[in-house]
Amino acid sequence: MDLPVYGQSDSSYKAAGEYEGIRQLVDDFYIAMDTLPEAQNIRAMHPQDLTETRDKLTRFLCGWMGGPRLYREKYGPIDIPVAHRHLPIHEAERDAWLLCMKDALIRQPYDIEFKNYLLKQLAIPAERCRQAAQKPE
Repeated sequence: MDLPVYGQSDSSYKAAGEYEGIRQLVDDFYIAMDTLPEAQNIRAMHPQDLTETRDKLTRFLCGWMGGPRLYREKYGPIDIPVAHRHLPIHEAERDAWLLCMKDALIRQPYDIEFKNYLLKQLAIPAERCRQAAQKPE
């Protein structure tokens, strides 16, 4: 039996349950951010009302996973590291963000291989955000 291949075309988008599945992942991600003690610092970097923030992350992840470019359609182009450069992101903040995503992934009905794949792939932009935040403007 062949294992699914993620990261090609829209395979990740489909494995995540398309828009609705990704929206649920994002909702669970922000629940984790609201509740995990390790995430207090990164939660403070976000607005109190997360409505637009949730929409932006959902739309971004749809395109990032090979689905429709919904973020671009509504908000225009984005460079994730540059968009986060103004924030004080160090190893602790990067790791807290990934912990929230790991917590959210646990709650999804995805195959374990896909959960592991996504967490590994999401560590790349998380690290790039940390690196961008360390560069003087």
